[in-house]
Amino acid sequence: MLLVTESDGVTAEPTTFKREMLATLPSLRAFAVSLTGKHDKADDLVQDTVMKAWAKQSSFEMGTNIKAWLFTILRNEFYSQMRKRGREVQDSDGSFTERLSVHPAQYGSMDMQDFKKALAQLPDDQREAVILIGASGFSYEEAAEICDCAVGTMKSRVSRARTRLQDILKISGEADYGPDAVSAQVTTTNHSF
Repeated sequence: MLLVTESDGVTAEPTTFKREMLATLPSLRAFAVSLTGKHDKADDLVQDTVMKAWAKQSSFEMGTNIKAWLFTILRNEFYSQMRKRGREVQDSDGSFTERLSVHPAQYGSMDMQDFKKALAQLPDDQREAVILIGASGFSYEEAAEICDCAVGTMKSRVSRARTRLQDILKISGEADYGPDAVSAQVTTTNHSF
């Protein structure tokens, strides 16, 4: 039994696909270890890769390089996880949480109104790109696939959108984000005694 894709290209029979995928596991694991530096993290990364590949096996065409295809999935998954971890904060002892303060809500509300107005001024392709990447959390690769364009095109659209938003909102640096200087002093006092 052969599977046929929408483009009438022949894909692998499930057992052949499985056999070829399993044959690449040692190489995938070695590559994952080189990326993560830790065997347990590498095993998790390989498992995530295999799960994604299995779910997308209909998009793999028999006769093409399955090893390259799997390495691409693994690499993309690794960088997606790294980006996600970059947005997370480790606080196992709660010391970071103890120092958190809440800024007055009106600043966020006004900033959001300004941002919505600025976002509406962007060209459609740039607005779509910045929403997919910035708000929806898609990787550049995923967003490019959604928009049916090259990854470089997606990166360019996001870069232009960010630059344009900074111009519209008159943002020149980190000091332009968040509360004003007076509010910042009140909410960043050290609570340790």
